[in-house]
Amino acid sequence: MKKTTVKLIGILALTAGLITSCSSNDTPTPSTPPSSTFTADATNFQGTISDGEVTLDPTKTYKLTGKIQVNSGATLNIPAGTVIEGTGGTSSYIAIAQGGKLNVNGTAAKPVVMTSGLTTKKAGDWGGLVICGKAPINRVTGGASTAQSEVADLSYGGTVSNDNSGILKYLRIEYAGAAFNSEKEFNGLSLFGVGSGTTIDYVEFFQGADDGVEFFGGTVNTSNLISIGNEDDQFDWTEGWSGTNTNWYGKLDFGKGNRGIEADNFELGYANTPIANPSITNLTLVGPGSAPTTGTWLENDAMKLRRGTKGIFTNLVFSGWAVGFNVENDETIAWIPTALKAVNVNFIADVATKTKGKLNAVAPATSGVSANVSAIISSEGTSTGAGNGAGMPAWATGWSVGF
Repeated sequence: MKKTTVKLIGILALTAGLITSCSSNDTPTPSTPPSSTFTADATNFQGTISDGEVTLDPTKTYKLTGKIQVNSGATLNIPAGTVIEGTGGTSSYIAIAQGGKLNVNGTAAKPVVMTSGLTTKKAGDWGGLVICGKAPINRVTGGASTAQSEVADLSYGGTVSNDNSGILKYLRIEYAGAAFNSEKEFNGLSLFGVGSGTTIDYVEFFQGADDGVEFFGGTVNTSNLISIGNEDDQFDWTEGWSGTNTNWYGKLDFGKGNRGIEADNFELGYANTPIANPSITNLTLVGPGSAPTTGTWLENDAMKLRRGTKGIFTNLVFSGWAVGFNVENDETIAWIPTALKAVNVNFIADVATKTKGKLNAVAPATSGVSANVSAIISSEGTSTGAGNGAGMPAWATGWSVGF
């Protein structure tokens, strides 16, 4: 009996231990984000975040008086409803360095807004948002090079195609684009070598002084982008960017802007690899009219495709442009129709050039000479573009402005 009792006690003890062990594993202790030595001052929001995580308070308005830089290993979290107001021209911007992360967690009801802090707001009141990643660029052919960003002076590029710089969701960037000079200026959003691990979804660029968004290489994918009233191009890419994109809406304000899309492979190496080759499905571009009586437009093109870029564009709506497609340079023309084509294009109003485009084999010698670009257009139809023809798409409701 004593021997049996000892065994029973041992079994009970072992059973209790197993129960305790299972219970412990089923209820893990919640992890706490690493603290940072940086303190966010809403009245004087500037400085460098070098470690840990910083989360802003959505009940406060942050006065961006200088540069905010997020370095490698650090994270800046911006909750829904947060407002950041830039007041410092070219010195006022947000930059994410390689290895740093920005998580913008807006909602349709409470987007995050980065805007001008001046009483009378105008394009160029502050810099903009700059993100630098480790994905390939083609400034040196082959895709393994790095470079310094033209604004923020940070390194970008590399070989990490799936690099992750964070999340941008329900974000509005307004009145950005401060300029150092005519060759060096901020966009609303500048994406330098940003990788496909980054999420960019429901973002608007409104009345900036340069491009709404520009892709400098990288592999990042996007969806639900709006670019309205920016004073150069609404969308721009170069340096070998290749991403998959859905639902883009671009619109020029009357008297402002240049093109809907300006697209290059690389201006100093038209055949450099990796070759820019994005796909865009569901695209609306609204222009100023085919023959505006006031205002100045450099070219009035819905899409300018040049310097060796490829691209596949599906379900397009063009309205109010002098020219639909302006295709330039031998290297770009060579891709027609195998790797540069538009499928289901709806020219719904005022695309005046009878051929709906220009084909310029050599620029600038023959620039502006009209030619038939029908080879780029695989089909025409009654496409819906970003969702509602030239009108505001349903997915833009509640968080966007400018329609």
